[in-house]
Amino acid sequence: MALDNELVNRITWKIPNALALVGSRAGDEWNAMTTSWITQVSMQPVLIAVAVDNDAVTHRLIGDGGAFSLNLWSSEDTKPFVKFSKPATLAVDGDTTTLNDRVVREGTTGVPVFTEALAWLECEVRHSHDYGTHTLFVGEPVDGGVNDDEPRAAAMSDTRMKYGGAKRR
Repeated sequence: MALDNELVNRITWKIPNALALVGSRAGDEWNAMTTSWITQVSMQPVLIAVAVDNDAVTHRLIGDGGAFSLNLWSSEDTKPFVKFSKPATLAVDGDTTTLNDRVVREGTTGVPVFTEALAWLECEVRHSHDYGTHTLFVGEPVDGGVNDDEPRAAAMSDTRMKYGGAKRR
């Protein structure tokens, strides 16, 4: 018996998912996007996985650039996630670089790191595998930091956003 797509969506949307901004770069092209499909997949070595839609700009930039940043945000400030549901706008004004008006800096690997993030990791891609609509990029952290230990990191449940399940028409 096949499951109804609507039922699959209702169930999968209940899976607790962190929200983060994933930074990517290849050459002079920078981007960041909202993601909720992230997890740690190994402790030795530490490996972080992020699933990215095969049609997303970020997919191409991670594939070409070989790295990504994972930027965690406060659960009290989820507005950035809406702004990064489409390709980002890069602006450089003197020494200040922004993506969608949020200040970023060039990380160790060259990918954008958000200065406002609660915490962040830069990962070099070690593996990637296509799983249909998305590719799972598995990266090993090479740099990171914590800007604020107090707030809880944002989760999908802190917003009205929904992502996952079966494709909606």
